[in-house]
Amino acid sequence: MALSFCGIDNGTNAYSVEKGVLNNGCFVDALNLVPHVFLLFITFPILFIGWGSQSSKVQIHHNTWLHFPGHNLRWILTFSLLFVHVCEFAEGIVSNKMMETNHLHLFMPAFMGFIAATTSVVYYHNIETSNFPKLLLVLFIYWVLAFITKSIKLWKFAEYHVGPQHLRFCITALLVLLYGLLMAVEINVIRIRRYVFFANPQKVKPPEDLQDLGVRFLQPFVNLLSKATYWWMNPLIIGAHKRPIELKKIGKLPIAMRALTNYLRLKDAYEDQRTAEDPDRAPSIWRSMYRAFGRPILLSSTFRYLADLLGFAGPLCISGIVKYLKTDKDVATPDKVKETYFGVYFMSSTELLQNTSVLAVLLFLALVLQRTFLQASYYVTIETGINLRGALLAMIYNKILRLSTSNMSMGEMTLGQINNLVAIETNQLMWFLFLCPNLWAMPVQIVMGVILLYYLLGWSALVGASVIVLLAPVQYLIATKLADTQKSSLEHSTDRLKKTTEILKGIKLLKLYAWENIFCDSVEETRGKELTSLKTFALYTSMSIFMNAAIPIAAVLATFVMHHFLDKTGPSPSEAFAALALFHILVTPLFLLSTVVRFAVKALVSVQKLGEFLQSDEIGDDSWRNGDMPLSFEAGKKHLGVTKAINRKQPMRYQMDNYEQPTRRQMRPTETEDVAVKVSNGFFTWGSNLSTLSDINIRIPTGQLTMIVGQVGCGKSSLLLAMLGEMQTIEGRVFWSNKNRYSVAYATQKSWLLNATVEENITFGCHFSKQRYKAVIDACSLQPDIDLLPFGDQTEIGERGINLSGGQRQRICVARALYQNTNIVFLDDPFSALDIHLSDHLMQEGILKFLQDDKRTVVLVTHKLQYLIHADWIIAMKDGSVLREGTLKDIQTHDVELYDHWKTLMNRQDQELEKDIQQDSQTTLERKTLRRAFYSREAKNQMDDEDEEEEEEEEEDDNMSTTTNRRSKIPWRMCWCYMSSGGFFMVFLMVSSKLLKHSVIVAIDYWLALWTSSKTNQSAGAGTYASNGTRLADSASSNATLPTPGNPEAESDSYYLPVFIVLCAAGITLCLITSLTVEFLGLSAATNLHHNLLNKIIHAPIRFFDITPLGQILNRFSADTNIIDQHIPPTLESLTRSTLLCLSAIGVISSITPAFLIALVPLAVAFYFIQKYFRVASKDLQDLDDSTQLPLLCHFSETAEGLTTIRAFRHEARFKQRMLELTDTNNTAYLFLSAANRWLEVRTDYLGAVIVLTAAGASIWSFSYGLRSGGLVGLGLTYALTVTNYLNWVVRNLADLEVQMAAVKKVNSFLSTESENYEGSMDTSQVPENWPQDGEIKIQDLCVRYDPMLKPVLKHVNAYIEPGQKVGICGRTGSGKSSLSLAFFNMVDIFEGKIVIDGIDICKLPLQTLRSRLSIILQDPVLFSGSIRFNLDPERTCTDDRLWEALEIAQLKNMVKALPGGLDAVVTEGGENFSVGQRQLFCLARAFVRKSSILIMDEATASIDMATENILQKVVMTAFADRTVVTIAHRVHTILTADLVIVMKRGNILEYDKPETLLEQEDGMFASFVKADM
Repeated sequence: MALSFCGIDNGTNAYSVEKGVLNNGCFVDALNLVPHVFLLFITFPILFIGWGSQSSKVQIHHNTWLHFPGHNLRWILTFSLLFVHVCEFAEGIVSNKMMETNHLHLFMPAFMGFIAATTSVVYYHNIETSNFPKLLLVLFIYWVLAFITKSIKLWKFAEYHVGPQHLRFCITALLVLLYGLLMAVEINVIRIRRYVFFANPQKVKPPEDLQDLGVRFLQPFVNLLSKATYWWMNPLIIGAHKRPIELKKIGKLPIAMRALTNYLRLKDAYEDQRTAEDPDRAPSIWRSMYRAFGRPILLSSTFRYLADLLGFAGPLCISGIVKYLKTDKDVATPDKVKETYFGVYFMSSTELLQNTSVLAVLLFLALVLQRTFLQASYYVTIETGINLRGALLAMIYNKILRLSTSNMSMGEMTLGQINNLVAIETNQLMWFLFLCPNLWAMPVQIVMGVILLYYLLGWSALVGASVIVLLAPVQYLIATKLADTQKSSLEHSTDRLKKTTEILKGIKLLKLYAWENIFCDSVEETRGKELTSLKTFALYTSMSIFMNAAIPIAAVLATFVMHHFLDKTGPSPSEAFAALALFHILVTPLFLLSTVVRFAVKALVSVQKLGEFLQSDEIGDDSWRNGDMPLSFEAGKKHLGVTKAINRKQPMRYQMDNYEQPTRRQMRPTETEDVAVKVSNGFFTWGSNLSTLSDINIRIPTGQLTMIVGQVGCGKSSLLLAMLGEMQTIEGRVFWSNKNRYSVAYATQKSWLLNATVEENITFGCHFSKQRYKAVIDACSLQPDIDLLPFGDQTEIGERGINLSGGQRQRICVARALYQNTNIVFLDDPFSALDIHLSDHLMQEGILKFLQDDKRTVVLVTHKLQYLIHADWIIAMKDGSVLREGTLKDIQTHDVELYDHWKTLMNRQDQELEKDIQQDSQTTLERKTLRRAFYSREAKNQMDDEDEEEEEEEEEDDNMSTTTNRRSKIPWRMCWCYMSSGGFFMVFLMVSSKLLKHSVIVAIDYWLALWTSSKTNQSAGAGTYASNGTRLADSASSNATLPTPGNPEAESDSYYLPVFIVLCAAGITLCLITSLTVEFLGLSAATNLHHNLLNKIIHAPIRFFDITPLGQILNRFSADTNIIDQHIPPTLESLTRSTLLCLSAIGVISSITPAFLIALVPLAVAFYFIQKYFRVASKDLQDLDDSTQLPLLCHFSETAEGLTTIRAFRHEARFKQRMLELTDTNNTAYLFLSAANRWLEVRTDYLGAVIVLTAAGASIWSFSYGLRSGGLVGLGLTYALTVTNYLNWVVRNLADLEVQMAAVKKVNSFLSTESENYEGSMDTSQVPENWPQDGEIKIQDLCVRYDPMLKPVLKHVNAYIEPGQKVGICGRTGSGKSSLSLAFFNMVDIFEGKIVIDGIDICKLPLQTLRSRLSIILQDPVLFSGSIRFNLDPERTCTDDRLWEALEIAQLKNMVKALPGGLDAVVTEGGENFSVGQRQLFCLARAFVRKSSILIMDEATASIDMATENILQKVVMTAFADRTVVTIAHRVHTILTADLVIVMKRGNILEYDKPETLLEQEDGMFASFVKADM
């Protein structure tokens, strides 16, 4: 085989140029080489020099700055060019085979052209990013030269009558066209950028986003190849392996994707629909969505159509390959007439497509392109969906800020509805956008698929297709059923959560009364209901999975059986396997269609809700009260174009800075205007036309203290809100003097806190001035409370932070109002939740000193009449109108009656005052609860550290590898733990049925391959008898009615068909079994995990609840349980299915063509690394998405709650700003997460395509050596095609499972907590029935601690209490009084000494016995939701008389009698429908119901007024005359009558004697207590 450029065929002189140089074909081809070589010679040096010096770039994202016009077009053209070059090369090679000797000139120029085209695009990219446009001239010259040389070739072809029927002519024509277009693109760049031939080249600046290094999301800016393959994500995803991705790493959104930009787009589209003729018509949200976001959706749909059409190339190529494998073998010697011109062979256009190798390459390219388009389509819809969500959120938020208050209070718009809009409806719409291209792509896909099937198999194909189509409605039905069951299980789970929350809040009481198990059972009962609906859910899910797996089998079965009966010859392998692949393609859209339709229905509902919300009432436009500055997003528009340079220091501030806040008036007015606010003839309403406030004429004097007083419900708060413009005005007007209405500091009655630190709550967006802040905190006496918080005033408070008590919250709100630098301060009943000392202090220091010294106008609503003497102006209200207005003197002279009425009330309040002073105030109590919550902080931190240490120890020692290893490991241990809690039998069943199912499915396809191949083999054999080797013999014999014994065909059919049917039936049943086993395995695991978790937690020692935050425990029961219930089973199912599918496919291919295994090794390595990197990154990004979502939702709900405050303060702009920041942060995380998913899918899809290519190559190669039949090749290729679909699911599911297993891990970490020792060393039978009979208590050398880690709280305490004695224990806070009371119940760790009651050491008793025989009353009253009877006696052991008696003792009988239902009256959650005092009395009654001879009262009367308490003292003395009562005193005077007083200090007994004796010791502790208390 001699190699020569022009070939050395016999009889032709290839080098002769007698007919003219250009008429020698070889010379023309040589001429075509010139431009390519020219380009390579020039560009290589430039590239190498350029690449060397590239490091010195300017610091912007330069490498992504694409600024030459026609950029994308150039990439597309270059890719087409490459493809055509490949075709040219293939054509050259195939033609070359037809010649006698090698003609290099047939394929050499094509090869060089390919290299040159690749170089051109690399070169172009480097020039663009380093911005040297002059170097583009090289490319321009190349395009011109190439165009000219190709045109010469084309012209010569035409001259010799080579026409479009020849492939080479078509290819050359295409090349000419492409080179021409590229030349045009290049000229366009010169025209626009003027970099050469022009005097002044155009200057360009990179876009704003790229100058700003904070923008890390580069998808919009990178070149086409990087866009298509997500190449720019590589550093992020691979870097995640070394250190976790944080918010800093993902930066901020590009401007075009920010919520503000999209909001303005959507809002314009929305507002434009309001026409002048019809201003009231509600604009359609659908139309505005289409106008704002329609174009990207159309683009995405185009991508989608392209991908779907390319998807059909797969089956067609397979059928081609299988069909032509035979012909290749037979047609070794071409006996056709050779078409030669120029002495070389010219191929006809169809001939190339009959070459199997060419088909294999085409299949590969089609797959790659199809997958690229599909991912592009997904990405575009997802980006649009995210943009839409941002816009909708901004729209909703804007609307919330303008909602009329009456809407909120009259219950038309509840907080719940708003939260749903934000959390559910916007997401529904986003998901709908993700899926909507499917709505119009799928029908087309289905129709195309059916047409192709018909073309392959005729009518029988339609039978199979109809099976698929008919089962689609069933799937839809199942999908709707699923949604319903999910709803019902959600209801049960909220119910269960409510019960669990109650248990956890009252856990101390439950343990002390030994009632854990009763309550535990009630939760288990609800859980049972929830599990029932989960069972239905599991059933429907498994049905849907089953349908998905079984439909293709059923369709294949129907088709081939029908085919067998319709035309007696079976299908050829090529048809059969193309049909198989088509069925696989068809199932996906049908399965998805039901989901998409469901989402479309949901989206319709969501849009309707959104529309109603956006049309709801707004607050009146109050230009008269804001002077001249309406704040809105509109102002932002003016600045959008202007702010080019972004401030890099604060990356998250957008353009909203420019109109942030009105400048605050620093100077106080010297000329005091006498009226700050004046209301004339005002009638105000809350929405219904009845006026709440009528005939209001008042004035608020400037710089003075105005008080508004009146009975409860007479409209005091409404008056403030009316002045703030929150109420609807019927007539009249509110007039603000100009200087004042910028912002009003306003403290509402119901305190409203932000989820932020204490300091942020007080400063509320003002600048921080230390001196002022200190003064405010002192005035509100917040310092002691702040000192108790774990991080001082940097502690998070609010919904997700630490729960403060009412008084503490209120004081923070008042502090916020004081801190603001505003002229007017409105305080709405700031004293309601404060005790007397604090209110006095606040009045004196805060209002009189701090505010009045500043000459600020204060309006104070209050019930405390004793402060009226301080008022400069008084407004007395009654029943919604003003009763009196004036100074106290005026009222004294003009309205004596009212004044006297006030005086009597004041006296009464003064008496209460004295009483109050005797009490140890409520505030200390609140502080105490706070201290209790945090006293265990150190221990908690220790525990956290231990956890971390344990985790560290599990891994290897060296640090770097630990982090990487830890992050890429799959949590097998957790998986095992999950599986084993599902029961071993179920696991075994699942594994075995899965394996069986997949082997049966493989068997079906294998059998099909054998069947179809056998037909073709026989027909070939039978055909030798007939004249021309076709199927004449077959058709003749099969037409005979009875098959003759000598007819192999019919026998084989009767042999193959039944087996095929049986296999299909087995496959379908196995599908059903597997889908059921997985779901029910998940169910039993969920049941067991929750059951164990509940029991563990309820029986944990009390210490556990002190150091574990309630929220954390509740999370295990809500979020984590939900994941275990509903999310893990489907993920597990999907994971096992896709993994087994991939493995079975690879197994099939390898068994058919063992050569494939060699190629498998590098592919497997690549796959391993892709999944390893992706899982880590995906987990981080998912965490980021979750953690950024919560603040966003919270921000919405807290805005809706604090509307009046935000509007009074005029802080709308700041809150909008914050909302936009939070939305954008969350959207960034979500965008990155979806881009990472695309990154993975593109990579795995390309791997899949390579697998198909290698499989095809290997099978063609092995076939040419006669190793395999065509049927098996078809089988292998069909399987290779399925791999591409499932590879990425394997990784995605792995990543999901890893995230979901974290829930199992969290639950598991609680399962390892120690339970209390319930057994005791004595048997229950050894304890006397009526123990403790006498109530004699001996405390011997008692030492107690809360935890082995902590210091003892009681040290060597000795005491003896005689039966029936009344003992008082007192001491300062933290002296160990309460710990002693807990020790009686063995709730704390008694590590030395003992307590002996009636001769039995309590540590030896079973806990249940001990605790059920004593009774205790705690200081914080706990009631459970249910009936009164249930609260007094949950065990249902007592008679009604006994209960009434207890209620009578507790002074509650009359009140309960008055309630509807008496003992069965309803108690709401936490007993909210009774006052605190009443709740405390119920707790007393509860203790009386249990007739025990020992009663312990732990500061039980702290929240009861004096009168009731005196009665109680008497009752305790009489009703418990013969029982031992231990009172832990909060106020010393309650134990002055006791028989014995114990004074404690720091865990030791300091004094121990009768109270009389102790009082005589003047310098004693007890005496000093009593003095202080008097």
